[in-house]
Amino acid sequence: MLKKPHFIAAGAVSVLVLLLLSLPTGFTNQVKRTISGLLLPIFGLSNAADKAAAKTGELIVPRSVLTEENRKLKEEIQQLKFQLGQTETVRSENDKLRDMVGFPQRVPWKLKPARIIARDPANWWRTAEINVGKKDGVFVNAPVITTQGLIGKVVSSNSGRSQILLLGDANCQAAAIVQDTGEHGIVKAYDADPSIVTLTYLSKGNNAQEGQTVVTSDYDLRPGHAVASSGLGGVFPAGIPIGKIVDIRNVGYGLYLEARVRLTVNFSKLDKIYVVVP
Repeated sequence: MLKKPHFIAAGAVSVLVLLLLSLPTGFTNQVKRTISGLLLPIFGLSNAADKAAAKTGELIVPRSVLTEENRKLKEEIQQLKFQLGQTETVRSENDKLRDMVGFPQRVPWKLKPARIIARDPANWWRTAEINVGKKDGVFVNAPVITTQGLIGKVVSSNSGRSQILLLGDANCQAAAIVQDTGEHGIVKAYDADPSIVTLTYLSKGNNAQEGQTVVTSDYDLRPGHAVASSGLGGVFPAGIPIGKIVDIRNVGYGLYLEARVRLTVNFSKLDKIYVVVP
């Protein structure tokens, strides 16, 4: 009795096959396409599941690899903590030495992002107006820089705007130093080419050469203040890039040398600028 259902099912399948074979070819093909259309989504889901499983297997990182990476990160953190401790120790010792010799503390910098909102066509290389002012902590003589180097200083400021003087103006001077030799001088505008400034008062025996980098010095050039200063009032902080030496020549009847310095900043493409505030 148990076998009768199987016989019945087998007989039904046989009859169905015979009917399909006896039908016209066009109708048989249509039936085949219908059955295939019903089965394709099932096969598609199966393939998608296989691909997802394969990708998941690729994303799974072995536990041993994660453990090793975790160990390396912990070692790096410990090294950084040690270096930070050394830095703090050096800073503390430096502070004590400054107190002993009466040398003033350096004022920390903060960069205030700004945007040029106006330039005078008659003084394109000399002045510009920016969209930050006193309410943003900007003060007169604050240095103005880009990520490439120095561009000038603030000469006037109101609540929300400031006027800046660019290095192309004769009134914008900066104490500077040749980074490779330690030779000090003063950077002034060069009228013949706005992309160049002059570094004057170099001693005749200096070793400055073409291609060497010139950066700002923290010497205060105001009358009666020709000494190293750590403040930002009236001076540029040390180390801001200015440019590279193009050539050196004798001036002042041979008493000293003067170097032409090509600026690192392209003053025709001033975009993101910053005001250095304490």
